[in-house]
Amino acid sequence: MKNSIKVSAVAAAAALMLAACGAAPEADTQTTATEGGAAPEAGVKACMVSDEGGFDDKSFNQSGYEGLMRAKDELGVEVKTAESSSDADFDPNISNMITEGCDIIIGVGFKMADQLEAKAKENPDVKFALVDSTFQEQTDNARALVFNTAEASYLAGYLAAGMTETGKIGTFLGMKIPTTAIFADGFEGGMMKYNEVHSTDVKLLGWDTATQEGSYTGDFSDVAKGKNTTEQLINQGADVIMPVAGPVGAGALTAASEHDGVSVIWVDADGYNTQPEHGQYILTSVVKEIGAAVFDTIKSVVDDNWSAEQYVGSLANDGVSIAPLHDFDSKVSQELKDELEQLKQDIISGTIKVETQNQP
Repeated sequence: MKNSIKVSAVAAAAALMLAACGAAPEADTQTTATEGGAAPEAGVKACMVSDEGGFDDKSFNQSGYEGLMRAKDELGVEVKTAESSSDADFDPNISNMITEGCDIIIGVGFKMADQLEAKAKENPDVKFALVDSTFQEQTDNARALVFNTAEASYLAGYLAAGMTETGKIGTFLGMKIPTTAIFADGFEGGMMKYNEVHSTDVKLLGWDTATQEGSYTGDFSDVAKGKNTTEQLINQGADVIMPVAGPVGAGALTAASEHDGVSVIWVDADGYNTQPEHGQYILTSVVKEIGAAVFDTIKSVVDDNWSAEQYVGSLANDGVSIAPLHDFDSKVSQELKDELEQLKQDIISGTIKVETQNQP
């Protein structure tokens, strides 16, 4: 076994949020200067467009929104938001933000890439940022915020392989796009590394990195499909399951609650915080620090030091990580914890190279 996951090279974007559970935001939220320690007005209007999951998806849209709200609170920017219920909403939502006089418009999600890129070319005086995708043609007013989640998923796959009682772990995607597939690629690579180290034969259900084929529900909104897909994996013997499906992953948590011995690995945010009612079933989460990337990008506009250079979150820069073990901490052996820490350091140092065709 080699120390890397190698799949044919095709550059694509990375994947879907760090957050605490919260109510859906208002469609239009603006700052006002107040006394008593409020952030000073920055003279910058920062705007955000969600994908179909909405800002209360407990996943990557919510993480992006929290970064926007942090910029409002700490930097004093004026903010405006628009939620998309389908792909057809992307173009009019972005156009509305331009009409509203936004200084920077942040689109959340790989599926918005074409529309945001076109608007960036048409409006060179407006800054644009895109979460989870690169641009086909880079312009000076557009910045990609992408994440090499394969590195953190590699750790999660190693952990899952060390925790399974059945010898089978599972995963499924919401939609089969580079930003979801990268999670599954890393997950399988970590499992394979565990098999190499421990001479085991843990198997992954729901994804094959070599063929880039596996299970996916087809959207990021149908929670019932998430539960049904998880039930299928459980029936095939998987007892640790990683849904890479935004809100659809809630179905996996429901399924886990109905089957003894089944745990879930959440993605994007720390699911133990965003899904507290199901925290007891969450082994860990593969986290993308979307909120921090959004905040830093807005701050660069406020500070007048904008750069179009893409941001790539990795283990080395703390842009991706695996969350604490929370309720599972006492169930994971110290030996396995030590192996995970060493694995992380080996990835950061380059001793182990985690590479997939889906990495940014």
